[in-house]
Amino acid sequence: MVAESALNRKLAGDLDRHFPELVAELQGAVYNGARRWLRGRQDAEDVAQEAFVRAYRALQGYPPERIAELRLRPWLFTITLNLCRNHVRTRSRRPQQSTLDAGREIPDRAEVEHDVVAAMAIDEWRDRLSHLRRRQREAVVLRHVVGLSYAEIGEILKCPPGTARSDVSRGLSQLRTMLATEETQ
Repeated sequence: MVAESALNRKLAGDLDRHFPELVAELQGAVYNGARRWLRGRQDAEDVAQEAFVRAYRALQGYPPERIAELRLRPWLFTITLNLCRNHVRTRSRRPQQSTLDAGREIPDRAEVEHDVVAAMAIDEWRDRLSHLRRRQREAVVLRHVVGLSYAEIGEILKCPPGTARSDVSRGLSQLRTMLATEETQ
């Protein structure tokens, strides 16, 4: 990532001009984090987009001094994680809907097989992660999918970095146990 302090200074000086740099730097990580927390690709795209919209709106109301001192990655992932939590909560209250897309092009067989295998792997990991306590699941995703530091994870989850490290370690231990059990079955 571009040096965070340099990007902060740019955003504080001209938000409209430099916000696309923030998006370019973090959009993949934000999407990947949302993808691990949510069921569908479209849901993750929607949440990632909404996270950047909310970040932009929030930054518009901040004084330049606050923007210059803001820890961008933890701040943005806090927004993303809260949106994911809200999405899951809202979705659990509504029945699932499906639509037919008549104008859609039919992909070739190899493309479908690749997508199915990739979706199955994501679903298997999402299922494994769902067996972890919420904070461990969030810590593992933030560390190993998004790539945040323990200090950043602690900031997002509102705990000391040592607790974030413990949550990641315990979560990984449980995942290893699950994998070992699956291999023996």
